[in-house]
Amino acid sequence: QVKLTESGGGSVQAGNSLRLSCTASGRAFPYYTVGWFRQPPGKEREFVAHRTWTTDSTYYSDSVKGRFTISRDNAENMAYLQMNNLRVDDTAVYYCAASTRTGRVDMMGQYDYWGQGTQVTVFS
Repeated sequence: QVKLTESGGGSVQAGNSLRLSCTASGRAFPYYTVGWFRQPPGKEREFVAHRTWTTDSTYYSDSVKGRFTISRDNAENMAYLQMNNLRVDDTAVYYCAASTRTGRVDMMGQYDYWGQGTQVTVFS
């Protein structure tokens, strides 16, 4: 069992940065792939990035590639999403998720645990 809690959301001007944190409970956290998803207002939840636990490889959606970086600190049971050069269309509720799967894990149904989300608002 893994419980996830996101923090670090807020309201920022376009071009600025935010770092989201995901605090995980449970000793098995290092053995989960960690993913970030987001749900823009009025839209479906979409994949942002993930980092696998086996090879520590990362995968990003095209819309955030080169701007966002996913990282994790297994010793602290933490995961992060560094978001640089934010754009207005990055506005969304951001969710942290954990999966036992490896490889390409970019579908919601592949994740076993979810946080409650944190709001990110980017204004022009």
